Amino acid sequence: MYPSQIKDIILSNRDNIAFIIGNGINRYPNNPHALSWDDLLMQLWDKVALQTLSRRPNGISLTEFYDILELENTRELQLQKEVALMLQDWQPSDHHRLITEHIFGLNAPLLTTNFEETFSRTLSCSLLRTESEGFTDFYPWTTYHGLAPLALPTDGFGIWYINGMINYHRSIRLGLSHYMGSVQRAHAMLYKGQEEELHSGDHMLLWKGARTWLQILFGKSLFIFGLALEENETFLRWLLIERMKFYRKYRDQKRKGWYVCTRGAMNIDAGKRFFLERVGFEIIEAADYKDIYETIWL
Repeated sequence: MYPSQIKDIILSNRDNIAFIIGNGINRYPNNPHALSWDDLLMQLWDKVALQTLSRRPNGISLTEFYDILELENTRELQLQKEVALMLQDWQPSDHHRLITEHIFGLNAPLLTTNFEETFSRTLSCSLLRTESEGFTDFYPWTTYHGLAPLALPTDGFGIWYINGMINYHRSIRLGLSHYMGSVQRAHAMLYKGQEEELHSGDHMLLWKGARTWLQILFGKSLFIFGLALEENETFLRWLLIERMKFYRKYRDQKRKGWYVCTRGAMNIDAGKRFFLERVGFEIIEAADYKDIYETIWL
């Protein structure tokens, strides 16, 4: 798809759009300082394990490998805190600024699966909350970086952290057990009692997750890029399935979805395409990474 066509999608849906951005933005263009999640886990392995490994073995997912890391942690390091320290000095590049400023101009929410603060540092954002009651540093889902207070996460621009944030190292989700905990917490919000269940009408503003970033995921059209969304993204994939279940039950609440990748069979396999299309996403294939991280934001 041409950059002008992708721009048109964003602009024609600007009144009800949110963005989900993954670690791809940090690795563009061939950034030698950015870590893949594989790199990050191997650095942790070197810190804690006695056995030497040159790479993650085939046949074990990233999330499972992290849980094995916890078992191998003979030095009893706080691994989530180690991750926060590894990422605390990351600084934004020009394309971070370009994209974040554009999303701010749209007054749209920005969700990220990343932990670090490259987005918030582009605009010198403050750490804010939609509510303080019931705050837990394990799941700071009402906490965001922004320039203005929001009553609801869907009200305007804010930077929200799906898998945790370095401000609260215990919130960082890396292992399968971490993801299972997030699923349990979200499930309790989505299904806890008929009176509090997320559904159409006024209850969209009253359910347990209304002031968390979950409100964005269910209440906005989603534009996803820079995110591999592989099978190990257990939590987010589960949420996208729940989102489609919700839309099938309450058709008047249905929102759109777009997943952006580069052109070519190697960039999106048949299984991922099958999954995304079944949960309501149109797959957009850009010519190259420059279109995704630069051209469409100019």
